[in-house]
Amino acid sequence: MASDDRPEPAAPGAAPPDAGLLSPVRAGTRTEAATGDPAYLAAMLDAEAALARAQARLGIVPGDAAAAIAAAADPARFDLPGIARRARGAGNPVVPLVADLRALAGPAAEHVHRGATSQDIVDTGAMLVASRARRVILAALDEALDALAGLAGRHRDTPMAARTLGRHALPTTFGAKAANWLLGCLEARERLAAAALPVQLGGAAGTLDAFGDRAGALVDAYAAETGLDRPPLPWHTRRTPVADLGAALAVTAGALGKIATDVTLLAQSELDEVAEAAGPGRGGSSAMPHKRNPALSALVRSAALQVPAHVQVLHAAQAAPHERPAGEWHAEWQPLREALRLTGGAAETAAELLGGLEIAPERMRAGLDALLAVLGRDPGPGAAAALTDRALDAYRRSRA
Repeated sequence: MASDDRPEPAAPGAAPPDAGLLSPVRAGTRTEAATGDPAYLAAMLDAEAALARAQARLGIVPGDAAAAIAAAADPARFDLPGIARRARGAGNPVVPLVADLRALAGPAAEHVHRGATSQDIVDTGAMLVASRARRVILAALDEALDALAGLAGRHRDTPMAARTLGRHALPTTFGAKAANWLLGCLEARERLAAAALPVQLGGAAGTLDAFGDRAGALVDAYAAETGLDRPPLPWHTRRTPVADLGAALAVTAGALGKIATDVTLLAQSELDEVAEAAGPGRGGSSAMPHKRNPALSALVRSAALQVPAHVQVLHAAQAAPHERPAGEWHAEWQPLREALRLTGGAAETAAELLGGLEIAPERMRAGLDALLAVLGRDPGPGAAAALTDRALDAYRRSRA
């Protein structure tokens, strides 16, 4: 394309889509759809509607007002780019969102956002996004676990050379290697599934003063309406839920990254013991058409390398001052989203990778023969098969 034919840059104030051009590991995935700007807008509106319904349960607002607020909280009726630009004025998107919701709610406007603060809605919305994204991530992990269990079972007795510090060590089996991948993912899945995702409701100073003696009952009702966990206290500046979720995402991305790293190494031309599935558009090179690159593994590794850096921000943001964060809370928003979407993208990509992974037992045998020639004896695979059985037993128990 000639330079004068290039598309014009976006006009000032425009909001071009974040399509994942520089993050293909999550581009087009289910997790990306669950964590995009439209998903966050919908979640914050869901938080406002759920708050109104919870208050209606307790007679704090009229039932018809809650219904009107819920009807008005339709994401299609809101100017998402406009809300994003107007958020600069107050430092968060809830202030313009509430203004627009009140304008749409008609006579129920006075009951919109009653007794809540902006952080209540942003945090509850973030936990709703996390809950919805987690369901997608866990489903992808289940696909990966099923594939791993199949690999471990089929190759329980497939001999190969174990490698320590990159060098041949002793005999093992590919089943044992897959069993370690399996347990790593299983432990990560359990940790992610166990992470608490609480509703947030504290009011202006985190004391729920606006609701008097009905405060506890309202938090119960709000948690029930959103499907989120019920926290013992508001957590405006006690950011444990976000830090814990981030840690679970980092562990999950790391477990997937371990698999991708091993596949990349085993797929080297000098070894050629495994290969990613072939197919149109898979593993191609723009300059070397003869190559078959481990492209899916590279994408998974890219996510595993990025997620810990995003989670570091979430952990640093725990040092929030007094009863309202002054930047720490704001700093969480994008890193949390990136940790969710990268981990989800890695899980979906790993499931695809493992589902089509090609194993070359004859190449593994050749590598093992080279090791045995150095050892001068064949000590056998030892307890590799038994260890594989133990991992498969743990997997089956988790599914029972």
